Amino acid sequence: MDNITHSVVGLGIGALIDRSVAPETSPDDQRVRTRLLLVLGCLASNFPDLDLVLTHLLAPPLGYLLHHRGHTHTLLGACGEIVVLLGLVWLLWPAARRLLRTSGRARGAAVVTAGVGTVLHIAMDGLNVYGVHPFWPFDPSWYYGDLVFIVEPVFWIAFGVPLAALVRGRTTRGLLLALLAAVSISVTAAGFLQWGSLAGLLALGLPLAWIARRVDGPRGRAAPGAGLAASLAFVGIQAVALHEARAITAAAVVRLDPHDRVLDTALSAYPANPLCWSFVTVAVDAAHGDYHLRRGQLSVAPAITPVAHCPAPIAGRAVGTDARLAWQAEERDDLARLRGLQATNCHFNAWMRFARAPSVGATTATDARWSPPGGRNFSTIDHAALAAAPCPQPVPSWAYPRADLLTAPRASAAAAAAHRLSGAHAGSAALPSTFQKN
Repeated sequence: MDNITHSVVGLGIGALIDRSVAPETSPDDQRVRTRLLLVLGCLASNFPDLDLVLTHLLAPPLGYLLHHRGHTHTLLGACGEIVVLLGLVWLLWPAARRLLRTSGRARGAAVVTAGVGTVLHIAMDGLNVYGVHPFWPFDPSWYYGDLVFIVEPVFWIAFGVPLAALVRGRTTRGLLLALLAAVSISVTAAGFLQWGSLAGLLALGLPLAWIARRVDGPRGRAAPGAGLAASLAFVGIQAVALHEARAITAAAVVRLDPHDRVLDTALSAYPANPLCWSFVTVAVDAAHGDYHLRRGQLSVAPAITPVAHCPAPIAGRAVGTDARLAWQAEERDDLARLRGLQATNCHFNAWMRFARAPSVGATTATDARWSPPGGRNFSTIDHAALAAAPCPQPVPSWAYPRADLLTAPRASAAAAAAHRLSGAHAGSAALPSTFQKN
């Protein structure tokens, strides 16, 4: 998730924990505790992203791909981060140190806030298509939620509105609420949100503001709790829609090519929109020694929102006449070539520890999660230029997301060679030739 989302959620969690613990014995101590838990919640929810300083350990793009969302985004790393964060607060904040010395309630609330904020950061990052590997070193595998877009305004509203509404100053409170509304309207006008999504955000924000002002007292927790419940409900709705989206894509691939076996479908949600999704499928035709990437968009409820009415993706509008699914691009690549590059090019080998949908060209390779196969994005690596360069170090021991493509094929080499000579790897005729890569 983006750091604005992490910050707003962290502040909301800090406020909710503060209001769930009995108040301190003096107003001054209570004011210090409230500030302490808000600061801890915000910092803890951003602390794992300190691994951005480690991205300089390797040349681009490997530094970012392998060291961001790296060791600080593991549960083991989180334990150390909690200790460091609490230690910094103890050393640098005298008023908080005095409170923590004398109040067991404050100590417990501080530890819980730091712990929840840090772990929540990892969990929220795990909700999107980028992925995390939280159980390293016991399990180096990547885990992908594919549930929530990396910038999600639902969380801004669910946690931001209760926080803003509880601000005592009328002018400051009004400015914060106006800012949340203005940002939502601006991104809708820019085409990133549907107007229906904006209406949903307003339908969420207005009741939360009313609860915060009319139901909650100075230490009320109804509005922050309702915001948390709404966020969890949204994730649940996304999970139901994700299940339907996977079924739609699997059926579509079978219709296009019955010989393909789908290994993975990387789905990316649209902001505040459970109906619209973009996706890339990874399928293998082991008998012919090929793997196949297909990218497109879909709507899980075409009667409400046809896929043509979904927000336009950064990578370009998909095409097709089906109201449910539209294809954007495809690519069929040689498994033997992929394995050969992985075995002989140490930079490409390191890159494969990140790539979930590897689109491999003659000189470059790109993860097709963020652009059509053959395109370029932040993951693109020039493997040809790096072939003779010294091997990158240090390379984390993350598992290969596409280990299923790197294993030896079951079909005979003769069958694979015959298929390649037949030209079948040039692309499926089921998609428009404009979107095929030879």
